[in-house]
Amino acid sequence: MKNKVVVITGASSGIGKALAFEFAKKGAKLVLAARRIELLQELEARLTTDVAIKQTDVSKEDDCRELMEHALACFGRIDVLINNAGISMRANFEDVELSVLQKLMDVNFWGTVYCSKYALPHLLKAKGSLVGIISIAGFVGLPGRTGYAASKFAIRGFLDTLRIENLKNGLHVLVAAPGFTSSEVRKSALTAHGSNQGETPRNEEKMMSAEECAQHIIKAIEKRKRQLVLTFLEGKLTVFLGKFAPTLLDRLTFKHMAKEPDSPFK
Repeated sequence: MKNKVVVITGASSGIGKALAFEFAKKGAKLVLAARRIELLQELEARLTTDVAIKQTDVSKEDDCRELMEHALACFGRIDVLINNAGISMRANFEDVELSVLQKLMDVNFWGTVYCSKYALPHLLKAKGSLVGIISIAGFVGLPGRTGYAASKFAIRGFLDTLRIENLKNGLHVLVAAPGFTSSEVRKSALTAHGSNQGETPRNEEKMMSAEECAQHIIKAIEKRKRQLVLTFLEGKLTVFLGKFAPTLLDRLTFKHMAKEPDSPFK
């Protein structure tokens, strides 16, 4: 990864921030994007590599186009794009306002589409890597998170199709699915009416750290893997049961998620 130009969305916190530090250790040149410019500035000051930052709302097509133009203006190429920006939700579909689901799709799915569209010609030129950070929710529907799961399923389908379309063009496409990872995503998750829930309903200390997750993702990029599923019980076993015992998985998923404090379903 030394001297490779890596664009990371959602870089101000969580997995995106951890990826920035891990890539910096390997000597990559970084283009970091997020809505919170002050956090990007703090991160830039701490990194020991060439860094460019760009305030970006990935739900806006023009922002995504300008992000890739900024990367090219700063470094002249794009070798890796990591679509990491994303938001979650926590509410039953029966109760949720449809604008919440629209926002989930705009950020998670359309943000990935927009960034990928404008980076693709340059990734093809570099025979680089296009990465999407999904979730186990991209393999199994999580109750109380309809919009989140739908967006992650959509990203997986989108990236899997891009991989096939570019089978002879040297493009590497990785779909990375962390299990529950310690990050801000649950604190900023949207409620039924679109406000941030503010507190995580899960024990963050028992989850994989963002740093460990980032290390796995970078190794998968270096090895040009097509898919990365992290953690055994909440990751690999879930995907396995989804293929061979889907009804059992439905019941286990319901029971597991219903244990959350103030669960919207019982």
